[in-house]
Amino acid sequence: MQPNTTKELEFSTALTPRSRITLANKELQNQQRYIARTTVLIPFLGSVLAIGLLPLLGIGLIELSLLVSMYILTGLGITVGFHRYFAHRAFKSNKVIEITLAILGSMAAQGPVIFWVATHRCHHQYSDQPNDPHSPRLHGNGIYNQLRGLCYAHIGWLFESLIVNPLIFAKDLVHNPTIVKINQLYLIWIILGLAIPTAIEGILTGSSIGAFQGFMWGGIVRIFLSHHTTWCINSITHVFGRYRFENADQSGNIIWLAIITLGEGWHNNHHAFPNSAKFGMKWWQFDLGYWVIRSLEVTGMAWDVKSPTPGMIQAKQITSV
Repeated sequence: MQPNTTKELEFSTALTPRSRITLANKELQNQQRYIARTTVLIPFLGSVLAIGLLPLLGIGLIELSLLVSMYILTGLGITVGFHRYFAHRAFKSNKVIEITLAILGSMAAQGPVIFWVATHRCHHQYSDQPNDPHSPRLHGNGIYNQLRGLCYAHIGWLFESLIVNPLIFAKDLVHNPTIVKINQLYLIWIILGLAIPTAIEGILTGSSIGAFQGFMWGGIVRIFLSHHTTWCINSITHVFGRYRFENADQSGNIIWLAIITLGEGWHNNHHAFPNSAKFGMKWWQFDLGYWVIRSLEVTGMAWDVKSPTPGMIQAKQITSV
């Protein structure tokens, strides 16, 4: 559910401030489902094509470097930018960093920044309760219903006809002219995220095949991986994982998912302290997003970085692991 930014913003701001979550009109329903299908299918089909072409084109150091570097850069745009900075205001920064994070997060093709933040804040307010946009816990008992819930939380919710009202959940961003403009240019940032690896490999190899390989691995495959690792946070971490802190929901910590999502997989930690810039609470809990924020803080480009005190951690802790 990653709507056209201009029409989505116009429709949503026409809602009354009391309307927290509302059914989209017929035109917007159709538009959302079309965009959701495009969002899910194009990276999937492109990744299948890239893998299918491996015997013919192969994959080398350039493709792998572009895949990893673009994945990390746009992933930091999501975890540091969309999530910790915009959604939870876990730290403060200057306008240049704010714009950079908003653009990098948009390149991940997970939806415009205002949509992403409004949906995520709504998720926290109603986590694993009715009105949670993507909980896997609301679909009944038994293996079949649990699988249905996982599928819904992973992808199915994108096709829903509900609008999370940004006037309620992202009012600060709606009134930020710079962020509104970045939000409106969402498709441009996706194209830029595809064009960068295409141009880099095209220049390095001096061939159209090289440019195509950069587009596929640094662009399409990277988006596919970024989508599904992030969506795993919505689905898997609310069914499986370890529970270090007592929360009102079922969010869990999953170490392997934390590694590939740059720290997001410490989801139980995050729901215990949602406004914390630090997700990995132990020294061994890999959290690249927080390391980036600390680096920005050390260089004076971030300040008021929030994290729980030892006393706050002890008060909520149910296990030391």
